[in-house]
Amino acid sequence: MAVKEVKEKILVVDDEPSIRKYLQTLLEVDGFDVAAVSSGREALTRVSGGERPDFIILDVLMPEMNGLDTLQELMRVDRSLNVIMLSCSNEVGTVVEAIRLGAHDYLTKPFEKTELDAAMLKSRQKKQLTQENQALREYCEQITEDLSFLVASPQMVRIRQQILQIAPVDVPVFICGESGVGKEVVARMIHLRSKRRNQAFVKVNCAALPGELLESELFGYEQGAFTGAVRAKPGKFEMANKGTIFLDEIAEMSTHLQAKLLHVLQDHQYSRLGGRHLVETDVRVLAATNVDVQEAMRTGRFREDLYYRLNVLSIMVPPLRERTTEIPLLFRHFLEKYSEKFGKTLQAPSKHLMDAAMNYPWPGNLRELENFVKRYVILEDDEGSLRELVEMSATRQRISPREVTNVPKEQGLKALVRGLKDEAEMEAIGDALEKTRWCRKDAAKMLGISYKALLYKMRQFNLDTPRTRRTAAAKTEETAPATVGAKVE
Repeated sequence: MAVKEVKEKILVVDDEPSIRKYLQTLLEVDGFDVAAVSSGREALTRVSGGERPDFIILDVLMPEMNGLDTLQELMRVDRSLNVIMLSCSNEVGTVVEAIRLGAHDYLTKPFEKTELDAAMLKSRQKKQLTQENQALREYCEQITEDLSFLVASPQMVRIRQQILQIAPVDVPVFICGESGVGKEVVARMIHLRSKRRNQAFVKVNCAALPGELLESELFGYEQGAFTGAVRAKPGKFEMANKGTIFLDEIAEMSTHLQAKLLHVLQDHQYSRLGGRHLVETDVRVLAATNVDVQEAMRTGRFREDLYYRLNVLSIMVPPLRERTTEIPLLFRHFLEKYSEKFGKTLQAPSKHLMDAAMNYPWPGNLRELENFVKRYVILEDDEGSLRELVEMSATRQRISPREVTNVPKEQGLKALVRGLKDEAEMEAIGDALEKTRWCRKDAAKMLGISYKALLYKMRQFNLDTPRTRRTAAAKTEETAPATVGAKVE
């Protein structure tokens, strides 16, 4: 269904009926949707009730509540309102005060239509500039993270090429992947490289709110729609109009709400909770989930018709364990980011810590890696961070023994080679320790490795004392496949 052209709305506020009638006729001829009120109180009631006209033409000299007082109250409700002041007087003090309070322009009666057109054009340009500046700030905040995330591995290079292809095409995109892989970053990149990049990007976490609250969050509500609705509130779809809305964890949305969302996608219109009028919307929908969509549809948790409506184009973001070549670059990126943020001296991680990071499966993906690097920067303890990774790996092996049986067949040879390598290393280290009577420094020299590397290997193979070394071989033989399974997950 084609999206209907939405007329710009103008609210005229003037106590003189002739002026109201003149402006209403003049603007309606130009295709505007015009409403006129006779007092500042009426204008304030409309705006406080949820109305957001594209322009407010406000007279300065009015009884009871003058234009400047009205302007001040309107700005308290919403600073983004576009207000053009009208007055029979062009006193400098009044003009300055109006601009200071938030008016975009000031016209003196009588005025030419070209003056009003110019004032409205100026207001539009100012609004567009503000939106572009906001988009630029968001882009600057995201660009370093976007680039480091998307071009650090062959898989993500391919995804970046996908984004560049699909971003200009104004259709829904369905983004899948485990929690923490960067689905929101992908969504933001699609928005920033789309034709809507100068408009709003609105994120909604569908798992964060129960169904009733999520519905009011998405579509807004009218005053009195439910207990506590003391004033009307626009929803996220209204806030994202002309821009992009990102529905994160969409599979957590109730099936009732999924049905309403489907109608919005089909008809490009909806009604607020408690509302009697349809609200037209022009948004691009990006959706994401970390669940198995096919299974969710099979069990009735996710509507098939909604999935096929959203899944015009899709992107599957792989987990970090499947793109380990990214880890050193991401580690470096987060290291620089948080060293600067916390005022710490940049300290490069040791080779052993980086090797451990490369072998750890990072079940929390980028989010877990970022938090780990954050702790590393704050604590400034390379050895402690290495010990933390080793302990996390050991814990993961204990709580996920089934992962060992899920190692792909093509990795069986790798597992065997790594197991034999570990056993040989353990024997060499044990022999060196016995020959040096467990003097670790001398053993490290004999083996040609650093003291820290020896300590790491001793912890890895549980070679803490001469007595434990005798049982380590049997233990390593039992656990080596599990270690490999966790590392190559």
